[in-house]
Amino acid sequence: MDEPVFLRACRGESVSHVPVWFMRQAGRSLPEYRALRGTGSILDAIADPQLACEITLQPVRRYGVDAAILFSDIVVPIHSLGFGVDIVPGRGPVIAEPFRQASDLDRLRSLRDEDIAHVTRTVDLAVSELAATDTPLIGFAGAPFTVASYLIEGAPTRTFSVIKEFMDSQASLYDQLVERLVDITISFLRAQVEHGARALQLFDSWSGSLTREQYSRFALPATQRILEGVADLKVPTILFGVGTGHLLDLMATAGSDVVGIDYHQTLAAGRALVGDKSVQGNLDPSRCLHGVDEALLATRDVLASAGTRSGHIFNLGHGVLPETDPAVLEAVVRVVHDEGRAGVK
Repeated sequence: MDEPVFLRACRGESVSHVPVWFMRQAGRSLPEYRALRGTGSILDAIADPQLACEITLQPVRRYGVDAAILFSDIVVPIHSLGFGVDIVPGRGPVIAEPFRQASDLDRLRSLRDEDIAHVTRTVDLAVSELAATDTPLIGFAGAPFTVASYLIEGAPTRTFSVIKEFMDSQASLYDQLVERLVDITISFLRAQVEHGARALQLFDSWSGSLTREQYSRFALPATQRILEGVADLKVPTILFGVGTGHLLDLMATAGSDVVGIDYHQTLAAGRALVGDKSVQGNLDPSRCLHGVDEALLATRDVLASAGTRSGHIFNLGHGVLPETDPAVLEAVVRVVHDEGRAGVK
């Protein structure tokens, strides 16, 4: 039996239809998610494997997407080590005591199986449920620069001024921090695959805040080491960042099978920069906020820009916005499946 179309497209192979899934599809805009999760902390929901599994599966049932993505968060492995992370509604990850000095390295020991037993149990449950339709589960983690930005800044930021000053004034300590994060991230990704995840996405969400020189020095080498650290698992890997148009050619050297392209430029332009890599993207999430007609117009523009060359996974150029009408995403999936031509036999 052929592999699922999502996995085939990741590898640049021919497909029966263009595959589609959405970043942040697990939850966010779904009424069934809100009813199930209530008002508790997202970290509490992630810690409950039965609940996290159900949230993982909800968008697959609702939208008919070609892949599920684990319901989790990029700070979960750091949280599991007791570093002192909370995810504040409407704000994001907040660090009680940000990383400031060499002694803080002691708070980032190697990840153990028991630290993430709740995550691997969720993977087990989701993989079992997805087996009936042969829908692959995507595991994921945050890339070291993006995770380090939270640890050093202490909270989400628009300027990244604290971490950039830290990289300049304490480059050696920054490198030591990143080495710890590389080790933790490889362990986290490998555990997800060992329990049945069939693809991996590395979110370097905030790498677009860096210049090319900063990215080459402070982000790319660690990303390369992580992707090298999971290469023997033989599952497709995806690398994604926001605002990374000026970095795409560098990102293409990191070692992933797929480069995610955000919504700030066309897929055609992105493909010209990443060479023969498969690409993922890149509908602007805001185009899904104003009804089906506008969303489908934008969807068709993305499909046209992708062209007919193999290796396109349709996705948003960032995550689903909470106010998105699920009916709009349902319509997007239908059009992508019916009209997408990239790599179709």
